[in-house]
Amino acid sequence: MKEAFDINTIHAAAERLAGKIVHTPLLESALLNEQLGGRVLFKPECLQKTGAFKFRGALNKLSTLSAEQRRSGIVAFSSGNHAQGVAATARDLGIDVKIIMPQDAPALKIANTRAYGATVILYDRYTESREAIGRDLAEREGRTLVKPYDDHDIMAGQGTAGLEIAQSLQAMGVQADALLCPCGGGGLIAGVSTAIKALSPETDVYSVEPEGFEDTQRSLISGERECNATQGGSLCDSIVTPQPGALTFAVNRQTLSGGLVVSEAAVKRAMREAFIHLKLVVEPGGVVGLAALLTGEYPIQGKTVVVLLSGGNVDMATFLACCHEV
Repeated sequence: MKEAFDINTIHAAAERLAGKIVHTPLLESALLNEQLGGRVLFKPECLQKTGAFKFRGALNKLSTLSAEQRRSGIVAFSSGNHAQGVAATARDLGIDVKIIMPQDAPALKIANTRAYGATVILYDRYTESREAIGRDLAEREGRTLVKPYDDHDIMAGQGTAGLEIAQSLQAMGVQADALLCPCGGGGLIAGVSTAIKALSPETDVYSVEPEGFEDTQRSLISGERECNATQGGSLCDSIVTPQPGALTFAVNRQTLSGGLVVSEAAVKRAMREAFIHLKLVVEPGGVVGLAALLTGEYPIQGKTVVVLLSGGNVDMATFLACCHEV
């Protein structure tokens, strides 16, 4: 029987990942702090290997596979960041990997996944089920299915970002009032919130999602896993999922203080502000936490808030267009 998911699971993941991931720092901008009337500390996982936090979970998961599972190969499905994390890790470990990606995923993410050596299988997110394709492929070819978020090993790997946040805050002598984290299937925020609640229980943790895809916010209100009406069409491709994961929501309903929602216009503005003040390229789904502060969705006045920037894998044309539209 699988052990319960808790801070010890995340500490074990941290030991596996030690020396193999980037310990991203907490960054801040004095000018942005003045603009917002509070203190913002950014966790730039856009600087993580493969450009997103997903590398943490992928490496932790693949490190737990048996020799037989490694020989038989793996299959994963992803809109892009999990795909790249799994592909890069599989290449380093000598594991054959097939990745199922939507046809309308950013070209950069598809190209990078292939460049890491993965076989990419494209599907139509509106008419086909990536879960069904993945299960069928795993059964037919004897591969291990590596899910993007609903897996305790994946969640624990992502949770190491939360450990680092808590450690950085302690080293700085800072107590954060809140942490804002992008949320799709919920794996990142489940891991991060578990770590934060264990090490900094006074810090409130909020999910942030784009309008029209706020399944976690609605699920936190209803107490049940709610579905999104559509599976695509959002600028924030990296955090669009059908509904919260079963394992992730079981954690998040206990650890989160609520859910925040932002518009695409706010996301575009946040991408521009992150570039101007932090000199960072952050993808739309990765910058929703900052968007929530810029719009007042979370009132920061007089508070200290940590914002997790989850990834930076955005096509150059998309990035330039978003910044120019503001």
